[in-house]
Amino acid sequence: MTYINVRVYGLLINNDNQVLLSDEREYGMQFIKFPGGGLEYGEGLIDGLKREFMEECAMEIDVLSHFYTTDFFIKSAFNDSQIMSVYYLVKNTQPMQLTIKTKAFDFDGDGTADILQAFRWADIDTLKPDDVTFPTDQRVVELLKQIYAGK
Repeated sequence: MTYINVRVYGLLINNDNQVLLSDEREYGMQFIKFPGGGLEYGEGLIDGLKREFMEECAMEIDVLSHFYTTDFFIKSAFNDSQIMSVYYLVKNTQPMQLTIKTKAFDFDGDGTADILQAFRWADIDTLKPDDVTFPTDQRVVELLKQIYAGK
């Protein structure tokens, strides 16, 4: 059965013109993406994004504005679904409590857990589409650079 998988992601940009990235290992794959994930049945986009940030980052956010919605076909890397991703610019409502890493896939612990996640800042000026894993995130990097590069 094929279906549409709705995803929602937050673009958190700090005062140094850096965007927050999530390094993850799940389903036997490693990937780099923006914080966020799948919408649950009965959720709206904003509520889903706030839940995802609370689950992943232990962070309450305010949603500032819509940034991008997938406008091309993309098949999920994990199943037979079609991915529809919606991205919002967000800001944290309180000081961040996240541990921020400086290199990709620098997971805490012994690395044997089924799901691993670490966060790091990426300079928008030097960020490249290939620095993130999935095609929709790569498109978002291009758009971020158009708007925020050199700021």
